[in-house]
Amino acid sequence: MKKRISILFTCFFCLVCIASSVSSHVPYIERNDYSEESPLFVWKMIEYSKAFYAWLENDGVNPCEDIDVFKFKIGSKPKQVYIELIVPVVDDYYEEFVPWFALVGPGLPEQNQTLPFEIPSGYGVIVKENVEPGTERETFYEPFGGKSYYYGPIFDEEISNPGTYYIYCWDPYEQGGDYNLVLGKGEFFGPIDIIRSIINTFIIRRDGELHIHEDIINQIMR
Repeated sequence: MKKRISILFTCFFCLVCIASSVSSHVPYIERNDYSEESPLFVWKMIEYSKAFYAWLENDGVNPCEDIDVFKFKIGSKPKQVYIELIVPVVDDYYEEFVPWFALVGPGLPEQNQTLPFEIPSGYGVIVKENVEPGTERETFYEPFGGKSYYYGPIFDEEISNPGTYYIYCWDPYEQGGDYNLVLGKGEFFGPIDIIRSIINTFIIRRDGELHIHEDIINQIMR
C-alpha cells in the first residue's frame, strides 16, 4: 500500500514539474463556438493565468458574424483583471488580422461607439482596439507553444464592482482567423490543469489548434 502511494505521489510530482515547464498559463482550445448564445464561463479564479486558443470564422459569405464571448464573475472582493488578445504569426496570412475585444459589465463607462453586439441594460463597456490593418506590429516568441505572436490590446485594471462581466472578441475588418485570449497573470495548476496543459500544449506545438489551413481549403473549394 505504501509503495503504491509512493508511486502515485511520484507520478503526480512529475506531472507538476512537466506542467510547470510546459507553460505559465493553462491552455484551453475552443472545441465549440464561444457564441453570444452560449458564452464560455470562466468559472475558475480570474486572476490565475489561462490562455484560450480560439477562432473567429470568416466564411466569405457572412463575414464578421462570428463574435466570441467569455464571461466571469466578480464577488465582494476587488480583483485585478488582466486581458490580452494576441494573434499567431502564421506565414503572411495574419498580417492584417487585428481583432478587438471589449469588456462589458456593471460600473464601466457608458457606451459611446457603435458595436456589433448589444450591451445589457445597466452595463457599461471598455473597448480595446487593435492597430489598423497593414500596420507593422512587433512580435514575441512563446517557447512552450513554439510560436511567435503579434502583440495586441491589453486591459489590466482592478475591478471592484461585483457582478457578471463579459468579454467580446470580434474582427471589425472581417478578416477572420486564429487568436489567443489570455486572462490573468498568476500561476496556478490544479491536477486537471496539469493534464490539460500537457495534452493541449502537445496539440499546440503541432499547430493542431490552428484553423488557417482549413479556411484556405474552404475558400478554394467554393
